[in-house]
Amino acid sequence: MTYALKLTDLSKTFPVGRRLFGKPKASVKAVQPLSLTVAKGETLGIVGESGCGKSTLARMLVGLLEPTTGEIEIDGEALDNADPAAFGKRIQYVFQDPISSLNPRRTIRQIMESPLIHLHGMDKAARDKRIKEIFDSVNLRHEFLDRYPHEFSGGQAQRIGIARALAAEAKTLILDEPVSALDVSVQAQVLNLLADLKTELDLTYLFISHDLAVVEAVSDRIAVLYFGSVVEVGPAEEVFANPRHPYTRLLAESAPVVGRALSAPEAKESELPDPLNPPSGCAFAARCPNAQAKCREMAPELTDHGAAQVACFFPVGAD
Repeated sequence: MTYALKLTDLSKTFPVGRRLFGKPKASVKAVQPLSLTVAKGETLGIVGESGCGKSTLARMLVGLLEPTTGEIEIDGEALDNADPAAFGKRIQYVFQDPISSLNPRRTIRQIMESPLIHLHGMDKAARDKRIKEIFDSVNLRHEFLDRYPHEFSGGQAQRIGIARALAAEAKTLILDEPVSALDVSVQAQVLNLLADLKTELDLTYLFISHDLAVVEAVSDRIAVLYFGSVVEVGPAEEVFANPRHPYTRLLAESAPVVGRALSAPEAKESELPDPLNPPSGCAFAARCPNAQAKCREMAPELTDHGAAQVACFFPVGAD
């Protein structure tokens, strides 16, 4: 089967305290070796706390960071030895902060023309026609093209960011917290736009967010990250209705719900482990109410539990 996106043992390690000469003093594993697949036309949601490796993963997928180990395949072809322009036509990134992701010194027309020139070699007439088509698809007026990024609201700027990604004609979009910087009413408009575009253009999304309600609303499947590792993956309705990993349950119980008083779920610790001194065994053991001696000795691997896969020796609801 050819997937829109396939990750095999992908990891990223950053050096820390680099000396002038010689090796760095230490290293941090931002993303542990992980493997994931995203089917064509699917929306895979990636959730987890800040610092769990979501954005590092996203940046590796579009070539902004080089993986330490592993392989990225897009439409069955490996990213590491491919022409960057060829992959730019297949996968694009929509950033969290729409304003800062746009060059303030260039007009929107110039920003939109860049992928059309460098990836597709279009002449001016073809570019003008294509840009107007894209602006129509994201519900933006053509007169916006001669303005600068600072002249737009956050919602308008995010639509422009989506339009720029579409200009490359990529079929896979990495959406890194695409609505977290927007007002709630504007979030709904952008999410509806993304849903319409997915259907109209047969797009595949990797949707990264810390907002569980948003991820549940837009995703077909969910992958939960903790300390750089996937701890649970499965159908969205299954993961949220019946979380099997204690960390997934902690996330679900921590999410604000209208009409429910805010309360902190039971957990032994409230912070991620120290990345410079990672624990042995399961990284969640210090916070987990189900942890036993085995959890501190070895790291669990993903195993099947119903419709989901869970990396836990003592999952929630297990006999």
